[in-house]
Amino acid sequence: MYEAFTYSFILQRMLDRVSDDVDKREGSVIYDALAPAAAELSEMYAQLDVNQALLFADTATGEWLERRTAEFGVERQPATFAQRQGEFFGSNGQLVDVPLQSRFAIDDLRYTVTGKIGTGHFTLTCETAGIVGNQKYGALLPLAYVDGLARAELAQILVPGEEAETDEALRARYYSVVNEPAFGGNIADYKQMISSIDGVGGAKIFPVWNGGGTVKCTIIAADWTKPAEPLIALVQSAVDPTINSGLGLGMAPIGHEVTVTGVDAVQVAVETTVMLAEGRTIGQVQSDIEDKISAYLLELRQEWMNQQELTVRIAQIEARILTVSGVVDVLGTKLNGAAANLALAEDEIPLLGTVVVHD
Repeated sequence: MYEAFTYSFILQRMLDRVSDDVDKREGSVIYDALAPAAAELSEMYAQLDVNQALLFADTATGEWLERRTAEFGVERQPATFAQRQGEFFGSNGQLVDVPLQSRFAIDDLRYTVTGKIGTGHFTLTCETAGIVGNQKYGALLPLAYVDGLARAELAQILVPGEEAETDEALRARYYSVVNEPAFGGNIADYKQMISSIDGVGGAKIFPVWNGGGTVKCTIIAADWTKPAEPLIALVQSAVDPTINSGLGLGMAPIGHEVTVTGVDAVQVAVETTVMLAEGRTIGQVQSDIEDKISAYLLELRQEWMNQQELTVRIAQIEARILTVSGVVDVLGTKLNGAAANLALAEDEIPLLGTVVVHD
């Protein structure tokens, strides 16, 4: 808004107000007297422009965005701690129990035993917040001696860890709250209450799916994959712990019988033929092609909750393959053996399967 108020513009406007019978050349007394004031005023206008942008939700960032959204009860979601399944074995290969609160390490990460699933199977909570707790698998080392323990493994993700909410995600959630008021168990109400649960990336709501008063909530994990059963159970317990009782003992209103399910993952096998630049081989482009396709499928999964159904499109895959260095042309792409787009059901998401590249 104040871009025109530069140092030169302000100084010239000030000099224009001085009588022409006064020496106004650079280095003159009046010029040297006005120049510092013009510099300060130009800096003031620049700061005024910045501060004005911080007052509105569409341009505010950081703390200022948080203060704006907090006026409507929308707080930035902090980073959360991943919960993983740990498997523990004795010297004879049998599953063994370990003490609660015992700690284990994998590389530079630390995990604490916080709950028992079954004999030899425990819930481990990462001590570092964020998605880093989701990424490693394999052998765990105890940080203190555990009697009878010979081997420990870090296994599946139970509740994914999340990074602190970004400005763009917070802004989008703010607009959703303002523009789609949540009230009394409407669809917006369910979406907001379920998406606020740690480990949940989003939800689709199916009202009256099995008769009056019934609601089905299908969720996707925060890492945009199929949620583990413990996460589904956690959401079910929070929303309707008595399952289809309609007693209103959870977040769901009285009279709503809620069933929580998880998305189904569909493996997408890709087969394609590429024309390569001279001197390039399939081995040199294979991993880049897989990364491009994987990124496209991730984009689809992130949009799942906003779309009625997802479609994996051959044209999109080929367009992304063409951006790989060394690929000149793409043809004959097939998805799961068919030369056609792959249409998914409303509760399905795509995951990358095998990728076969011919030349």
